[in-house]
Amino acid sequence: MTFRVYSGPRGSEDISAADKEQMLFKELGSLDDALLWARFVEKRGRIPLLIEGDDGTRMDRRSIVHSLRARVVT
Repeated sequence: MTFRVYSGPRGSEDISAADKEQMLFKELGSLDDALLWARFVEKRGRIPLLIEGDDGTRMDRRSIVHSLRARVVT
């Protein structure tokens, strides 16, 4: 199973289906790895906008931020 993490510069709007087709993403093997990558992206001054998984998982930027704040991710 794979998860894709889409990110953009701070202040980016939510991703539309058309935008998503043109954006780069990082593909990872688990949701935990995707959240770790989202934390890494955040620390580098960008914002994780969307996490999508082959299993139907879909986390928008608000869900990602909430998840990162609710748990300790190193």
